[in-house]
Amino acid sequence: MDRSERFIRMAQLLHEQGTVTRETFIAELEVSPATFKRDLEYMRDRYNAPIVWDADAGGYRFEASGDGPRFELPGLWFNEGEAYALLMMEHLLASLDQSGFIGKHVAPLRTRLAAIMGRGVSSADDMRERIRLIAFAPRSLPLEHFATIGLATQQRRRLQVSYYARSTDSTSQREISPQRLVHYRGNWYLDAWCHLRKDLRKFALDGIRDAKALDTPADNVSNEELESHVLTGYGIVHGVGDVQWARLRFTAERARWVASEIWHPEQRGNTEPNGRYTLEIPYRDDRELLLEILKHAGDVEVLAPEALRVRVRQAHDAGAERNG
Repeated sequence: MDRSERFIRMAQLLHEQGTVTRETFIAELEVSPATFKRDLEYMRDRYNAPIVWDADAGGYRFEASGDGPRFELPGLWFNEGEAYALLMMEHLLASLDQSGFIGKHVAPLRTRLAAIMGRGVSSADDMRERIRLIAFAPRSLPLEHFATIGLATQQRRRLQVSYYARSTDSTSQREISPQRLVHYRGNWYLDAWCHLRKDLRKFALDGIRDAKALDTPADNVSNEELESHVLTGYGIVHGVGDVQWARLRFTAERARWVASEIWHPEQRGNTEPNGRYTLEIPYRDDRELLLEILKHAGDVEVLAPEALRVRVRQAHDAGAERNG
């Protein structure tokens, strides 16, 4: 462990045990007596740690607080973004098959992460209880494909993949140049240049039935083109063709939630005097947008375009007929 972690562990031992022997500190911190002495002096001098030697108890303890400077180790709390990032990493590591080859190598990383998360709180488990991440409808992912795809993406090598497309219920063989991996709504996707379609496409990793790294170097797509691929339409499915703008009007009640949501970086929103909220967002493929609209059922009206309005009405009618 590094020096800052040793300081934190020393404070934890003193809080947990009350009195801690010199031998216990050296064993727990895995340091030499000289290093322990330097750490102890540093905590006293720099952090005002009230650690005293109790001859009767035969160990070190915290001295009862007095009027001196307050003892506090720096950097023990995380801001919202840091806490979210740490928990997301912990969540993703936990989702790996712990019985597999990679899972066994990840175990020490999870232990290290637990130590970081535990700083400033009673334990990492307590932090997990206070802040919870819940993945929405994650899909199972063959671990061996993930490792192959991830390595090829980093090494800039082409992939030969067998890809199953749910939209057409068909499987095709593709040679692709992987560009980047994207974790979206609990699932993994791969942005890649498809040499079959001669276009930039997005592949759901759970749809990749087989993957083989090739010796051929991957073609590179500029960051500008990748970002344009993401920003020109709503959701993870972008499709082809011209960008269209959906104009949606939400009831005043539903607006209390939707008005603060970000559906797309370039969205436009307006709250009307009667409390209703109008949202405009760009899209190419309406499949994911349609699902999002249907979630709001009777609390949203599609104002434009007419084709999207018809699609929503047809989906409502089909649902009503099936549940007749």
